[in-house]
This record gives sequence, C-alpha cells and structure tokens, in this order.
Amino acid sequence: MDPELLERITARRAELDELEEQLAKQLTQVRAERDELAIAERVLERVSEQLADERASAAPAPGQVGGRAVMLIPHRTPDIGETMLPPDYQRILAAVRQAAGPVMTRQVGEMIGVDVTVRSKLEPLRGRLVRLVDRGWLRKLPDGRFTTRL
Repeated sequence: MDPELLERITARRAELDELEEQLAKQLTQVRAERDELAIAERVLERVSEQLADERASAAPAPGQVGGRAVMLIPHRTPDIGETMLPPDYQRILAAVRQAAGPVMTRQVGEMIGVDVTVRSKLEPLRGRLVRLVDRGWLRKLPDGRFTTRL
C-alpha cells in the first residue's frame, strides 16, 4: 500500500472522529436545551391555568370573618368591571359618579337613601367608601371627600 495514501486516510479518519465528537457534544447540548424548553412550556401552561383560575374566581365571593359571612371586594384592575362588585357597592360607586364633584359621606348617604340623621347609619357607609378607596375604585381627598378615580 502507498504510505502517503495511508497517511491521508488516517488523517481524514482523525478529522472525522473529531467532527463526530463535536457533533455529539452539540447534539447533547441541543437535547438539553430542548428538555429545558419542554419544562418551560409546562411551567408556562401551569401558570397560565392558575392565572385563568384566579381571574375566574376574582368575582366577589362570600368569606367568613368572626363566623359571619361577608362579601369580599375585589381590587380594581383593567379586566375587572364594576359588575364584579356587590350591588350595594355598585350603587355607592354610581352615586359618587353622578355627583357634580367630590362628595362627603353624608351626601352619598342622601343619594342612596340612607338615614343621614343617624350616625350609626353613616359609619358603615363611610367604611364601604373607604373600602372602595383601598381597593382602587374611588379616591379620597385630604379633606375627607370622595371622588372617582381617573
């Protein structure tokens, strides 16, 4: 056999062995990345399902406080409409919107038919107004008056 030809064959075999090693390494990296993507996909699906469940359950649901049923008021977000509020809170919000400007608790009470001459009737209304402020539905001015959010 021709020694030069044998040397070329050996050199080419070494090149191919090296290339095979590089390709095997790349294949391992590709498979690892593909596995990571599959995991990321499953996590994304799970998180998306959880978010969808949370959004679906964002409706006010009765809760328990001190053994009494209470209605939970959702925080205001772009995807939650006023219809998610209990009817009493919707009426309060509508009354504040109908006012010509910022209103005091007493004015809101008059607008929705609360007996404003009795303080014990006004305080729960004030609590509801403050709850609407805390959840982002209304804004409370420094002077104690309430107004809608922009």
